[in-house]
Amino acid sequence: MDDKKLQELARAVIETEACAIQGLTAQVNKPSFTQACRLMLECKGRIVVIGMGKSGHIAGKIAATLASTGTPAFFVHPGEASHGDLGMITSSDVVLALSNSGETNEIITILPIIKRLDVPLIAMTGNPESTLAQAAQASINVGVDKEACPLGLAPTASTTAALAMGDALAVALLETRGFTEEDFARSHPGGTLGRRLLLLIDDLMHTGDALPQVDGDTLLSDALVEMTRKGLGMTAIVDGNKKLVGVFTDGDLRRTIDHKIDLHTARIRDVMTSECRTIHPGMLAAEALQIMDATKINALPVINDDNELVGALNMHDLLRAGVV
Repeated sequence: MDDKKLQELARAVIETEACAIQGLTAQVNKPSFTQACRLMLECKGRIVVIGMGKSGHIAGKIAATLASTGTPAFFVHPGEASHGDLGMITSSDVVLALSNSGETNEIITILPIIKRLDVPLIAMTGNPESTLAQAAQASINVGVDKEACPLGLAPTASTTAALAMGDALAVALLETRGFTEEDFARSHPGGTLGRRLLLLIDDLMHTGDALPQVDGDTLLSDALVEMTRKGLGMTAIVDGNKKLVGVFTDGDLRRTIDHKIDLHTARIRDVMTSECRTIHPGMLAAEALQIMDATKINALPVINDDNELVGALNMHDLLRAGVV
């Protein structure tokens, strides 16, 4: 088989699955879709998503998508449900069951228990006349004309359609709930967005003994020792009340050398930058990054409302935290 034939086969699969997804538009326009949405919006508990085999894999992904977009959900294996896991389902939950045939034995077996619990049932099936569809309060038809598999056996287009419908449900609920970027970040604290929207300066800044600081009478040479020891590329200069009066950075050092100032006799107050940029506790780390980018500064002192030095932050801290 040559490369051209392989590409032709792949294109056929993609086109078949694209047609399957396109066909879902008509199903979204039906009352069953909005009824399913309302059942999930009114749910006081969680959405319990079930499915066997390939449908089970899709069900797991749908549950994860719902949970990360403001609709609490989890996956239950229907085979395990008959052996104790049905205890995970409570009367305040809603069950979303996936089965292309609508006759999957493991799901049909637990339907009477779901009915006895008086739990709303939403079906996602390719057979609207199936046992599952008939038992559901809302049944969404995700049937496809054909599978992408040339044998017509392996679930391909049908699972893609079910996955797309699951995304359609999740996003419809997300928008209706008014789910925001901040909400998303709270459920994704390890992701880039989570770090950008949740991580505060307080979480990253250097404090205590790790904070480089000297008073204005300190010799420049001693201030350089403090900068080297703390490794932030700067030192803050404070008065007797720990109020910030200036900073001295690596850039200031280069400018000082250009002016041929004696490093061993000069006082830090004579060469510091007194009008300096600062940040405050409670600010987002991403805001500090914006200030650094805009001003081409690699380190910033952190002060409180009384102009007292409470910390310091540099670009490497932001890099390590994944904010950049």
